[in-house]
Amino acid sequence: MKIALAQLNYHIGNFESNTAKIIEHIKKARNSGADLIVFAELCVCGYPSRDFLEFDEFIDLCESSAQKIAEECHGIACIIGLPTPNHRTEGKDLNNSAYFIEEGKVIAVANKALLPNYDIFDEYRYFEPSNEFSCIEFKGHRIALTICEDLWNTFENPLYVTRPMDILIQQKPDVMINIAASPFAYNHDEERIEILSDNARRYQLPLLYVNHVGAQTELIFDGGSLVFDNTGALIDELPYFEESVAYYTLDDKSKLSFDHPTTMKAEKLSDIEQIHKAIILGIKDYFHKSGFKQAILGLSGGIDSAVVCALAAEALGPKNVMAVLLPSRFSSDHSIKDAEDLVNNLGCLSETVAIKNITEAFENTLSPQFKGLPFNIAEENIQSRSRAVVLMAMCNKFGYILLNTSNKSEAAVGYGTLYGDMCGGISVIGDVYKTQVFELARHINRDKEIIPENSIIKPPSAELRPDQKDTDSLPEYDILDKILKFYVEDRRSSGEIIKMGYDENTVRRVIRLVNLAEHKRYQTPPILRVSPKAFGMGRRMPIVGKYLS
Repeated sequence: MKIALAQLNYHIGNFESNTAKIIEHIKKARNSGADLIVFAELCVCGYPSRDFLEFDEFIDLCESSAQKIAEECHGIACIIGLPTPNHRTEGKDLNNSAYFIEEGKVIAVANKALLPNYDIFDEYRYFEPSNEFSCIEFKGHRIALTICEDLWNTFENPLYVTRPMDILIQQKPDVMINIAASPFAYNHDEERIEILSDNARRYQLPLLYVNHVGAQTELIFDGGSLVFDNTGALIDELPYFEESVAYYTLDDKSKLSFDHPTTMKAEKLSDIEQIHKAIILGIKDYFHKSGFKQAILGLSGGIDSAVVCALAAEALGPKNVMAVLLPSRFSSDHSIKDAEDLVNNLGCLSETVAIKNITEAFENTLSPQFKGLPFNIAEENIQSRSRAVVLMAMCNKFGYILLNTSNKSEAAVGYGTLYGDMCGGISVIGDVYKTQVFELARHINRDKEIIPENSIIKPPSAELRPDQKDTDSLPEYDILDKILKFYVEDRRSSGEIIKMGYDENTVRRVIRLVNLAEHKRYQTPPILRVSPKAFGMGRRMPIVGKYLS
C-alpha cells in the first residue's frame, strides 16, 4: 500500500480554498500511484476555528466540502479531518472527526477521544470525547486511526484516564496513522518526536503522523510531519515551516519504505533559527490570509524595532514595509542615524515625522490641568502616544497594518505605554525575550550587516527623557529574562526562584510587576507564539487578583 502524507497550509473558514487544495493533492497523489493520501486534523475548516464551530452553517459547509472531496476519491482513498455533529442527545454538539473516504463514500469515521483543554487549547468547549474505537480495513491492512492528542497521554505523567491505542491494539492493527494540528514552540519538535516514538515502540507498529503548516493569527504550525518504524526509530521527518508531500510504501509485513529517495530528514535547527523561521511564516500568513499587503512600524534606531523591520522586510518584501522615524527632543543623533542606516541596508520605504510640535501641543493644552507639576511619566507617555497617533493616521490613510515592536520582557513587566508603543495589528516579537532579540539580530546579520552594529551594542533606551536607560527601571536583561522564564513559562513560585540563588528583592519586584501589568496585556495585539507559554490565549490570569501582586 502506497501512502502519501500531505503537510499543507490551510485557512480557517476558507472552504473553497481548503477544498480545492485537498482535491488538487488527491489528484496529484493518485497520478503518483498512491493508494491513500492523509491530510491533517480539521483540515477542511482550518484549526483552530474557535466559535465559528457554534454556527450550524459552518458545520454544514464542512460536510458539503467533505462530500466534494469524496467525489474526487476514485482510485485513491483519503483521510481528512473535520467537525461533525454529535447525534447523541448527551454531551457536546460536535465531534472532532476523521473521515476515511474510499470510492466516493465515507466508509469510516474516527472521533477524537482526548480533547486538550490547557494552554492555547480549549477543544472540550466544543467537542464530545469519543469512547468507541475501531480499526479501518483497507488494501489488506488494518489501520489504527487517531487524532493528535489521542497519542499524547504519556505513561510517565498521564493527563487522561484512557488511551485509545490500548483499545485499538487489541484489534491487531498493522499501522498507526495520526492526523494532527500541533502548534509550534521552539522546544516542541523534540517533545513530539519523543512521544510519538514511544507510541511506535510501545505498540510495535509503524506510525505515520501528519501536521499542519502555516500560521493562524498568533498560532504558528511548523509542519515537521514524522514517520517511525515499529521499533520507534525515526525514519523520516518532513520539512519545517513549508508545505510538503511525501510517499511511503507499507508492505505485507507492516514494514515502511521510502518512495522519495531525495527527501532527507529535516535539518536540526537551533532555537533561534526556529524562532526566526516561525516569525517570518507568522507575518506572511497574517498578512496574506487577512488580505493585507503593506506593513508600517515606528523605527527608533533601537534593536527591537530594527529586528521587527528586518523580519517584516524578509517576510513581505522591503517595498511593502514603511519605516517611520519619529524623533522627539530626546532622540539622540546616533539613534536617527542607526534607523537611517537600517532603512538603507534593507531598501524599505521610510518617512520622518518629528513629534516635537505634537507633544508640545499636548503639553500646552494640558498645562492648566497639570498646574506646573514636574515632568514625569505623563509627559513621557504623551510622546509614545503621539507616535502611535501618527502611525495609526498613516494606517488609515494608506491602508498599512501597524506592527507592534514590544518584546516579551517589556510586555511581562509592563514596560510600555498603553495606546502608545503597545498598539498595533500584530505583535511580532512579543513572545521573544530581550536577550533572544539580541540573538535574533545576530542571526539576521549572519551573512552581512543588516541591522547596524550600534543598534545591537548600545544600551537599550526608550529615549523618553534625557539619558534614559532601560536599566534605570529594570534589572539587567540577562537576569530579568531568567526570572521571567522561570515564572511565566516554568510556573515557578517566587520562593522557588529565590532558592535558585536569585536576589529576593529582585525576584519579588519582578513578579509583582508581571502581575500588575496584566491589565495592559489584555489590551495588546495578538502575539506571534514561539514559546511554550506566550502571553495571550495560552496564559489566562485575573486582572484584579491579589496573589503574587
